[in-house]
Amino acid sequence: MLRRLDEAHAHLIHQQKRAAARQALDGVMGRILEIKGEMVALEKCECHSMAAVLTELQRVPEVVTAMTLEEAVRVIQVAERARQGRARAAFMRRIYLEEKRQSRKQEQQMAKSPDEAATCIQKVWRGHRQRKETERLREEEMIFLGMSLPPELEVMISLQKTNVLEGEFQERANFSFRHELRAAEGPHIKETFEDQITQCFLECRHVTGRFPDYPPEKTGGSKAFIIEKHPEEIVEELAAKKAQALAEAEKNEKDKKGKEAKEPAPEKKPEKVEKQVVDEGWKMRPSNFLSMLEEGSSQFQVFWENRDNKADFLQDHDPELIKAGERGEVEEEIRVQVDEVMQEKLLRVKEAVDGETGPGQVKAAKEKASRAPVKKKISELEKDLTPNRTIDSLYQQLAEERLLIQVKNVNLSDYMGYYDCLGSLLRETGAQPMPSIPEVRQLVALYGILPLGSQTVHENAPLVKSLLLAGPAGVGKKMLVHAICTEAGANLFSLTPSNTVKYQGKEGLIMMLHMILKVGKELQPSVLWIGDTERIYSKGATKGEDEVNFKRLARLLPQFLRALKPKDRVLLVGTSRRPFDANVGPFCKVYQKIILISKPDYLTRFALWKHYILQGGGTLTKQLNLNCLAHVSDGFTQGHVVDVVHSVLTELRLLQMARKPLRTAEFVTSLARHDPVYNEEEEAFQAWYAKTPLGKAWIAARATEEGGKGKRKKKKGKGKGKGKGKK
Repeated sequence: MLRRLDEAHAHLIHQQKRAAARQALDGVMGRILEIKGEMVALEKCECHSMAAVLTELQRVPEVVTAMTLEEAVRVIQVAERARQGRARAAFMRRIYLEEKRQSRKQEQQMAKSPDEAATCIQKVWRGHRQRKETERLREEEMIFLGMSLPPELEVMISLQKTNVLEGEFQERANFSFRHELRAAEGPHIKETFEDQITQCFLECRHVTGRFPDYPPEKTGGSKAFIIEKHPEEIVEELAAKKAQALAEAEKNEKDKKGKEAKEPAPEKKPEKVEKQVVDEGWKMRPSNFLSMLEEGSSQFQVFWENRDNKADFLQDHDPELIKAGERGEVEEEIRVQVDEVMQEKLLRVKEAVDGETGPGQVKAAKEKASRAPVKKKISELEKDLTPNRTIDSLYQQLAEERLLIQVKNVNLSDYMGYYDCLGSLLRETGAQPMPSIPEVRQLVALYGILPLGSQTVHENAPLVKSLLLAGPAGVGKKMLVHAICTEAGANLFSLTPSNTVKYQGKEGLIMMLHMILKVGKELQPSVLWIGDTERIYSKGATKGEDEVNFKRLARLLPQFLRALKPKDRVLLVGTSRRPFDANVGPFCKVYQKIILISKPDYLTRFALWKHYILQGGGTLTKQLNLNCLAHVSDGFTQGHVVDVVHSVLTELRLLQMARKPLRTAEFVTSLARHDPVYNEEEEAFQAWYAKTPLGKAWIAARATEEGGKGKRKKKKGKGKGKGKGKK
């Protein structure tokens, strides 16, 4: 659903229709994030097993759509006809080559003389030249008669048309009817507001005996009068409040009398109360996006689903929809003006009729003055340490100091891989399965790309401020960081020991993080990337001043995260190749979500070898066995495969490929120079992940499940033993 909505939204040109589709799209994205959070809280795991559902549907993970018998027959027919077409094309190609070979032999036997060949060439050339000359003369005649324009004028007219269309499109994008609404409906709206407020004044005086105090602007101004209930309903509510106050006073008097008379009463046995059956099952939390999704869907169905826009070639705006959206803003502006006038009028009426001089307002002013303003503590990063500098100058400084780097054009779909079908088997044994590459892509999209890509989703969905990508060297952590920035259109800030040397000490690091935070909030979305982040929280002693200064960030990163609000689309992303070298406690407090990336499996390695060899300009032959390469490269990462392909497919080797095809041994020899990811390192990653909060929750959940199963087995065993004894 999300992909279809995204595709439909991308192909829409009409701005108002895009807004309605975007509202539904934001609702779907936010709802997916809410459901994902609930699933993680239930299963205590980031990757979920859908094996039972897929087995029931008889589908693979990539395609879960049901297929009818007719569609299956059609797919088979298409494949068979394509095979027959390829066979027919190969057969006709052999015939064509044979005929061409025979015609060449005949031409060699019946060769023409040089004079005949020259005559043939002259005939063709003279015919071509005469046709071009005739076309030129015809165009000149048409221009002379005024039936066509010169080529220069046609180019100028086409450019003018495109400029006019672009200007009209920009005007339509920024079109507004506020001035027309103020001129046409402004006096009527103002008169209506004045009549409603005056009527409220009179009704309140008739009920309470005095004119009410005018509410301040913070509480909504005249909205409080207009939204309030009828005066008779107000009287009923006041009477109910008085009755409730009297009942509470009587109850307090009875309690005081009971405390004074401290006579021990005879104890009565509590009556047996039947246990109420309480449904302790899981319930979904209320959603922030269902109402948004329903509103966007209903708005699209009402205004756009059955509308015929075939005649609207330019996809122009709908004036009535724009007026309906701006009418509320115009009414609010007029209401503020009416409030000022009516407030002064109310003071004059009170002074003339009741002899009051605004005591309610004076009292409110005294109460306001008596209240001492509560000062909130502002962290050092939130203070404006650079008040006299512009965003452009800060942006330039960060770019020159390599704290702001250029994003590589990498899409999330470029991170290739297949589902690991053995994950469900590991889950049955009790081990927490490592996420496969498609699951890693999904988690990166859910926690990184979707919240950064939509302001509405970021403000209302479960807030994720930090993300950790952990895995061996070469599994694609840096590629995923650049993919997040590419897909979301975000700026990329990078922190390393080398580019933080200039900012020494705590004050220097605070200034650096303040500039990053200020520029990142202003030019959001933004991503702050910390490579080898385990060095900040390393257990051992640090070597060098750069490492010591870099390690000071451990105390400042929590302040940086506290300074981020739901409206700030800024994400902290850390990458680590040795997370087990860091202290688990503070490390996991900073990074809210942890994604563990494992080495590729056989299917992924096979696809990687094939993709990068073809991308590098190589050709696949019988001497190049991809199956063998995929088996031999077990334990190696995606980075190793890319390095091997680049080292083998040099410019000289590509030139020799026509006479010397690629062989498997060339890639195996280059692969042997790299060190694989050994099982000990992979076990170290799994042991470290078991110490994280989510890993501990998973272990605890599995322990409770096993304990419950053991109790059930014992009860069954006792029941069978009793039955045997009776026999």
